[in-house]
Amino acid sequence: MNDGRYDISDAAAAAADAGGRAVGERYLFGVGTVLFAMLLWSSSGILMRSIETASQWPVVFYRSATMAATVFAIVAVSHRGRVVRAFRAAGGLGVLGGLFFAASTICFIFSITSTTVANTAFLSATAPLFAAVLAWIALKERVRAATWIAMAAALLGVALMVVEGVAAGRLSGNLLAVGSALTFAALTVALRGGRRVDMLPSVCLGGAFAALVGLLFAADLAISVRDLALCVVMGTVQLSAPLVLFIVGSRHLSAVELSLLSLLDVVLSPLWVWLGIGETPSGLTLAGGAIVLTAIAGQALSGARRLRPPVGAV
Repeated sequence: MNDGRYDISDAAAAAADAGGRAVGERYLFGVGTVLFAMLLWSSSGILMRSIETASQWPVVFYRSATMAATVFAIVAVSHRGRVVRAFRAAGGLGVLGGLFFAASTICFIFSITSTTVANTAFLSATAPLFAAVLAWIALKERVRAATWIAMAAALLGVALMVVEGVAAGRLSGNLLAVGSALTFAALTVALRGGRRVDMLPSVCLGGAFAALVGLLFAADLAISVRDLALCVVMGTVQLSAPLVLFIVGSRHLSAVELSLLSLLDVVLSPLWVWLGIGETPSGLTLAGGAIVLTAIAGQALSGARRLRPPVGAV
């Protein structure tokens, strides 16, 4: 209206428009943040391939110790110095999640040094599907039929890559990648069980546990300055920074969107190694990886359709 009177409908429309823009901006921020996290995470393969002389256990120690120290600092800042309270709040699930994280990161490092980056990336991508089944067992969460179908399809892709590993002498590396996916899935379930509190201390404990194991099993922690620098970069830039970015971005996105955006890491990891050092995945690896990615994307999209509001809903 133009007679000078206050028009409630105009004010409501303006408020709705402003609210819509705010939601859109938060969504774009979430997408950009998670994509940047995936970009950083995907550098794990090329960084590991850049290690010159250090064996696995020293890499486990330095990479995990740096990561634990970085996350500890983040916890201290976010909780304003009340670190002990934060770790106590995480409780037993935090310790259990830390153990699973330590097992996952150790399996990952030994896998990526025993098979191709593509195999490790594709096999590790099955973690969300394993998490759904473990949540069904441990938390009594319902598993949809689409998830069971996706799991069956993904296992077919896993089987193709494991068979390829047997033929190429990389069976142990492939099995370790599956172990990394399983233990990371267990970590996910532990974090979900403690979702009412900040579970970042659990990840910090995981880094500390992995560093302790590396310290116990390493015959010698002496490594070159270059390899040490790479381990520090992996612990801070490649592990800790993406973790924080992912947590921040996930607040503005649905679980379905997070699942789909996370596939960027799986696609980019072998790409960087192929472009950087010419490590080319085999045909079976690409076929199996394509099946795994299709299964995960299909499962996520089916969840999106299930959650879509009916036509005409407000």
